Amino acid sequence: MEKSKVLVVGGTGYLGRRIVKASLAQGHETYVLFRPEIGLDIDKLQMLLSFKAQGARLVEASLNDHRSLVATMKQVEVVVSAMSGVHFRSHNLQLQLKLVDAIKEAGNVKRFLPSEFGMDPARMGHALEPGRVTFDEKMEIRKAIEEANIGHTYISANCFAAYFVPNLCQMRTLLPPREKVNVYGDGNVKGTDLANQVGVGHYHHIFYEGCLTNFAIGDDGEEEGSLLYPEVQYTRMEEYMKRYA
Repeated sequence: MEKSKVLVVGGTGYLGRRIVKASLAQGHETYVLFRPEIGLDIDKLQMLLSFKAQGARLVEASLNDHRSLVATMKQVEVVVSAMSGVHFRSHNLQLQLKLVDAIKEAGNVKRFLPSEFGMDPARMGHALEPGRVTFDEKMEIRKAIEEANIGHTYISANCFAAYFVPNLCQMRTLLPPREKVNVYGDGNVKGTDLANQVGVGHYHHIFYEGCLTNFAIGDDGEEEGSLLYPEVQYTRMEEYMKRYA
């Protein structure tokens, strides 16, 4: 396997920390961007130092400092953004657009993976409000990437099992419910605050429309991940759920 210089943005997050470990395990020269705003977050600091002890290179750069971002991009060949989708609204959008601008100016990054990892926004033009904003913003980032002629890969994970399986897709919990389960389909499950409304809207697309399964893979250079990496041993749902028994 060809080795690359890989920069992970958001490397201390839920997904980012796993990407850092995987990159190191594959033998890539791995850089982890950390922001000066890390402040007094001792857990993140210790995680960064753990990455460093494993061979990662820590790079300090502010996402609000274009010059420092460009200087960082000039050191690497691949950039993976793993910014949290929980904070994706507008602020996260602007930060990712800043990454695109810095990559474009640096001119040497061969591949950019933006922070998506959910449902494919290109298939969600019919999405309901207010959750539609999630897909619209991702498409705005895609448009900027493609207009800048940056090599890219979009990853659609179609919902992470660790979030959607253990809790049986219930709102506001990551643990399996013991006494009651809401079944989305009888019209009586109501969304109150904005986060709930967004979540219920997404569930409508997933469970009513089948947006995770009702399409063929292969258009526009799409590839099925399990075919690209046949060596990965996948865990079946039955086995995965045994840990919660």
